[in-house]
Amino acid sequence: MEFDFTRLDMDSRYRLLTNFIGPRPIALVTTRSASGQRNAAPMSFFNVFSHEPPIVVLGIQPRLSGEDKDTVVNIRRTGEFVVNMVDMALSQQMLICGLAFDSDVDELGVAKLPTTRCAQIDVDYVSDAPCSFECRVERLIEYPRRVLVLGEVVHMHVRRDCLDEGGRYVNPETYQPIARLHADNYITSDRQFVLKAPAIAMF
Repeated sequence: MEFDFTRLDMDSRYRLLTNFIGPRPIALVTTRSASGQRNAAPMSFFNVFSHEPPIVVLGIQPRLSGEDKDTVVNIRRTGEFVVNMVDMALSQQMLICGLAFDSDVDELGVAKLPTTRCAQIDVDYVSDAPCSFECRVERLIEYPRRVLVLGEVVHMHVRRDCLDEGGRYVNPETYQPIARLHADNYITSDRQFVLKAPAIAMF
């Protein structure tokens, strides 16, 4: 089958892109509102963009009404946010944070997720997350129905059991993030394996 993306409607483009590009890691993004309220929302349009400078990217679309989501409103105002990675232990709370609550609702409180104040920015991170990235906005790239948020990582929190004894390498037995596949289907990285390129003589 062939699909001409220059002629395809928006819903079909979304379905094809999200169904076939995956798994996409889940960023549980925490921010702070103008009133000091904690906010949390999961994002699956997310990935690492660069290590030098250390940049992560979020793609955030508006509400169905066309209004900016609370996460975008807070990021625009403060220039700060946290990406909390999600494992199976946090999966249900992550889904709760993704429900359409009113702006004055503390999703972290509803989901009963404990938080800790960040080291370098005025946001809370999820205490039980396997790791969390404190970010400052490097730039915002605006589209008619989406904003790309490029955030520079300024600090990282890693749960101790997610690293080996030397604190250098990931422990695959304990760091098993989940990612989104298509529709309501997710995957966890509990079946990891090593792949190495074969030795081929180069001429």
